[in-house]
Amino acid sequence: MEQQSWHILIVEDDQRLAELTREYLQGNGLNVSIEMDGAQAAARILQEQPDLVILDLMLPGEDGLSICRKVRGQYEGPILMLTARTDDMDQVLGLEMGADDYVCKPVRPRVLLARIRALLRRHEGSEAQAPGERRRLQFGLLVIDSAMREAWLGEQGIELTSAEFDLLWLLTSNAGRILSREEIFNALRGIEYDGQDRSIDVRISRIRPKIGDDPMHPRLIKTVRSKGYLFVAEAAEALT
Repeated sequence: MEQQSWHILIVEDDQRLAELTREYLQGNGLNVSIEMDGAQAAARILQEQPDLVILDLMLPGEDGLSICRKVRGQYEGPILMLTARTDDMDQVLGLEMGADDYVCKPVRPRVLLARIRALLRRHEGSEAQAPGERRRLQFGLLVIDSAMREAWLGEQGIELTSAEFDLLWLLTSNAGRILSREEIFNALRGIEYDGQDRSIDVRISRIRPKIGDDPMHPRLIKTVRSKGYLFVAEAAEALT
């Protein structure tokens, strides 16, 4: 899909901010719509199926967390949460509801555009795989297919958000190698790790039970203290 045809829906009750954001994004080749009423947002997202949703956390009618939870099962596009709060818990809740990324206000337009493009390119698969690159990985009962962007545990499909799939693919395609948070952030979000962001940790905690790992005593995705995360292929292949 060409960038010019990407449709972005901004769900934001601050009309001036929404209009300024739309003007900037449209000036950079994106097609942008605005929804200011939280009570109408979920229905509009499901009806229009935009390529990406910028979803404000605080909205009249219905808040962003509720909207995200409501649409996530029927909307597969990326959701970028926009929040004026800096509380970690709000960011964690957004990720747990299925948001793919979040940005804190005030947002620099160039940063927002970069995040949007990164999310869209990953979701659309526009970054072509190199010749011979593996598109399906299997470790015992666990199967991850990058072309279909789906994963299975045995014959059971695993429900993963777009961001969770990207992280699982990154870990499994580097099985046996410790990936630092810095490497993960750079690979998935194209930004440097600030030492405080908890989004990777939240996604790891959500992925573990979905792939049959024990959240309390993980064997498949191990936390290596002061170093990062390690996917253990041998443990995954022993899944029964």
